[in-house]
Amino acid sequence: MRVHGTVAAGFEPVRDAFVRNFTALGERGAAVAVYRDGRKVVDLWGGTRDVDDTAGTEPWRRGTAQVVRSATKGVAAAVPLLLQQRGELDLDAPVGEYWPEFKAHGKERVLVRHVLNHRAGLPVLDRPLTPEDALDPLRGPAAVAAQAPVWEPGTDHGYHALTYGWLLDELVRRVAGGRGAGQWIADEIAGPLGLDLWVGLPAAEEAAGRAGRVGRLPDPEPSGAGPSGNGPRLRPKRSVTEAYENPESLTRRAFAAITPFPDQNDPVYRAAALPAANGIATADGLARFYAALIGEVDDVTRGVRLFGPATMELARAEESAGPDRVLVVGTRFGLGYMLHGSASPFLAPGSFGHPGRGGSLGFADPEAGIALGYVTNGFRKTVTADPRAQALVRAVRASLP
Repeated sequence: MRVHGTVAAGFEPVRDAFVRNFTALGERGAAVAVYRDGRKVVDLWGGTRDVDDTAGTEPWRRGTAQVVRSATKGVAAAVPLLLQQRGELDLDAPVGEYWPEFKAHGKERVLVRHVLNHRAGLPVLDRPLTPEDALDPLRGPAAVAAQAPVWEPGTDHGYHALTYGWLLDELVRRVAGGRGAGQWIADEIAGPLGLDLWVGLPAAEEAAGRAGRVGRLPDPEPSGAGPSGNGPRLRPKRSVTEAYENPESLTRRAFAAITPFPDQNDPVYRAAALPAANGIATADGLARFYAALIGEVDDVTRGVRLFGPATMELARAEESAGPDRVLVVGTRFGLGYMLHGSASPFLAPGSFGHPGRGGSLGFADPEAGIALGYVTNGFRKTVTADPRAQALVRAVRASLP
């Protein structure tokens, strides 16, 4: 297996793990980037950008981007936290203070922080949205505003797999003068930092995608499909399997909030902004984003840092922990970010970030000065701890003194 790119001295274990993902773990096309103290120390890519067995011969190139599914959530979470840092958003204010229509059906007590820590009680929609409705910037938020909570807001937590995006997007739109999260990210984060990262792919990048810019993913899985599938056989707990198989469970309903799930290779889907699910990034774009959350990044950005120390601590201070009513495993969340734990191991206890269903991962560890981005088209139905991503995390850990 030929892998392209470079690693700094000491980070050779990451190259070894990346190669092994192809030779032993069924990787098809992927890239990984790692920054340490704002300097890129790993930049690797390999495989093919397509997954169709009859046409998957176009090589993955430097700069190939990919849909990163729920790794989008970690990028989107930066928007309300930066608005809070600028004094434009109060995390302890009711959502309805900014979005009056949201107050219906007992949601007056849902706070802004509940949106970010998955305690809003709104992981499902009684009436799932069609793909057309889901991609409309008005209909998704309207559906969430009309939904009654399935538990008392603030009293418990459960992963808001898709509704998180509509909640966050409309909240940002109300606070930021009509700009949704995707546009805000483009204007305030990706642009200043020079990131190849989008929540809402511009037409020019979509056109470039046909020439090799954006890789393709396999056909979408059936709505509510469980955390098993291609590649090495996974053995989830019986309770998890049963939750995904039961059409009435919160688990199945949360992932089926859009039914059927859109074709992720459709230009219409890629152009829409779903801050929970359809971000597109290169591995470097994702890693560089996290590097900028925790410190300054090389000379190109001239000292740009996104989070101040207090905001960084907000992001990774534990807000929710224990049995997750949707994922049916123990999870830990800060404000918008998953935290290091058994369900989603990162580098160390102080790490924060977000995996994407199917394999992608982005996270930062302030103490080690590490930021990692991993993107793949070898879609698996894992939701949190994908074995390929975990192999790379272990290799980074082994590379540190």
